[in-house]
Amino acid sequence: MNLRDLHYLVALAEHRHFGRAAEACFVSQPTLSVQVRKLEDELGVAIFERAPGQLLLTDVGAAIVARAQAVLAQVEDIRYLARTSLDPESGSLRLGIFPTLAPYLLAHVLGPIHERFPRLELLLTEEKTLELVDRLHQGRLDAAILAQPVADATLHSEFLFEEPFVLATPASDALARRKHVTLAELEHHSLLLLEDGHCLRDQALEVCRMSGARERRGFRATSLETLRQMVAADVGVTLLPVLTVQPPIPRVPNISLVPFKGQVPSRHIAMFWRKTSVMGEFLLQLVPLLRALPAQLLDPASLFSSPD
Repeated sequence: MNLRDLHYLVALAEHRHFGRAAEACFVSQPTLSVQVRKLEDELGVAIFERAPGQLLLTDVGAAIVARAQAVLAQVEDIRYLARTSLDPESGSLRLGIFPTLAPYLLAHVLGPIHERFPRLELLLTEEKTLELVDRLHQGRLDAAILAQPVADATLHSEFLFEEPFVLATPASDALARRKHVTLAELEHHSLLLLEDGHCLRDQALEVCRMSGARERRGFRATSLETLRQMVAADVGVTLLPVLTVQPPIPRVPNISLVPFKGQVPSRHIAMFWRKTSVMGEFLLQLVPLLRALPAQLLDPASLFSSPD
């Protein structure tokens, strides 16, 4: 058993296809197939259940793959430790961010990060929360910026900031003429929401629970931009995190933004990394840069000047 074989094993478990796994590992399909079979023979167990057109992990295979992922993550930590021992600020950082935050936050923090760490190579991944957590466990990411809570005892977290929501309504809606709105006033409204897998959907459903609002049936958006366009088309109302409507994001015609008064719904953003990561000390240096957003960016009141 060697690290190459573990790479083959993990790739096959991820792709569930010999050809695609071989392509990901830059080897021929017969080479990968033979090496995985040799590994199964060495261990004396079947890692994969092979059937026509289907490749499944056995129970013991799933446990073996999980440990292989952990081994490869530790190996990457060793390599990183060696690379950065002379100059910890000149390596690369693989950072994950979820889609309803990534383009809106990065516009404000990439400049300060580059100014503080000019030789740091920042490799960004934009994925849904569960995928980012999986990649952290596999060692494919060094850190991820996620919305709390993330129930995982193996991850360390550092709180960054609280991001309020605003209500986005068609300009023709009665709420569009309000200077503020309360959660209670959403009780008889149906909200447009994202599809399953987006943490913003879970956060919006919690707002529905608190206010008595409902999800708009028959529609689930695949992206926040789709939600925005549906509101502009007078389909319904939705919740938008305040960073998604701050400059340099352009305003969409026919959308009115209304801040909340009283109990303001929001999401809490934090950075997560493995507790065992050798990069922990360096990642702590990044936290103040990610926290140092201008106060007005997180203040919904900065967006509004029209009277009630």
